[in-house]
Amino acid sequence: MSVAIILGTRPEIIKMSPIIREYERRGDDYFILHTGQHYSYSMDRIFFEQLRLPDARYNLNVGSGLQGEQTGKMLGQIERVLIDEKPHAVLVQGDTNTVLAGALAAVKLHIPVGHVEAGLRSNDRRMPEEINRITADHVSDYLFAPTGESQRNLRNEGISKEKIFVCGNTVVDALFQNLSISEEAIDPLKELGVRSGGYFLVTAHRQENVDDPGKLSDILEGLERVATEYAMPVIYPMHPRTKKMMEQFRLQAGPVRCIEPLDYLSFLQMEKHAGLILTDSGGVQEEACILRVPCATLRENTERPETVAAGANILVGTDPGTIMEGVRIMMERERVWQNPYGDGTAGRKIVEIVGLVDDSIAEGGRT
Repeated sequence: MSVAIILGTRPEIIKMSPIIREYERRGDDYFILHTGQHYSYSMDRIFFEQLRLPDARYNLNVGSGLQGEQTGKMLGQIERVLIDEKPHAVLVQGDTNTVLAGALAAVKLHIPVGHVEAGLRSNDRRMPEEINRITADHVSDYLFAPTGESQRNLRNEGISKEKIFVCGNTVVDALFQNLSISEEAIDPLKELGVRSGGYFLVTAHRQENVDDPGKLSDILEGLERVATEYAMPVIYPMHPRTKKMMEQFRLQAGPVRCIEPLDYLSFLQMEKHAGLILTDSGGVQEEACILRVPCATLRENTERPETVAAGANILVGTDPGTIMEGVRIMMERERVWQNPYGDGTAGRKIVEIVGLVDDSIAEGGRT
């Protein structure tokens, strides 16, 4: 009985990698469908190779576009693949348009849907990701919640407890599996001339931050204050779109060291050895927490409240003064928090549960 793994962005590839590796280890029947939401498969192929993952069987190459246009393209093409392949279950991960399209295509064909990383909520419906994750959760048959907090969110929205499985987050599995690979391959600290614990690492790419000249200017001012007060390099691997917006708004980065985007394996090393991470990325908040690296989140809310509750993360928004104060707090904090995301066996647990789903279908257990 086959399982379709539908993904379309690099964060999805990362968080699905433990599940893919578990299917490979077991020799079970599955296939990967790559939508090409952020990059074409030809561009992501090196990413698969670096993580030592098998090739995708299907490459849709939908590209970018308006939200509805992009989702519609994926929905139609995914549906055709599922009709041809007739998988017994579909797995999607996270909160992207790929997740929304994959879940909708499958449920309309009466194929059970498993949503990996279900139940996350920012409670901010201005974010397209929030709409995607809510919709995917409410049409899915099996919700793989990473934490008890995520489980409570789902139960509060009326989702049956029989559909929810608290498995931990595959980010833990992925982080340590992929960190091991990265340590064999590269040493970005040497290339950048920085020492372990002796620099700040920045990621800021969200539309609500970088498309707003006021917010982007404030973030850069906050980073400049951090660099000045601590006399430590602030390393900012900058997405081309962010660079374009800086040029459009005629903004300068001051002492912030803006570099080209890092490949994933190099970025893992930079995360592990940072003195502190400033980010607007949900995945980076999780990874910093797991690695016990202090994190200051450049947002007013987060769908990863467990990181804040654990003491690993603080919300600082985009105000320069608040950014500076948050960094001071986190730099003084002891790195003794507990990882709330599980023990690194989420991928195995999810594959085992999906196997039970297949068994129930074979026995006529699902109507």
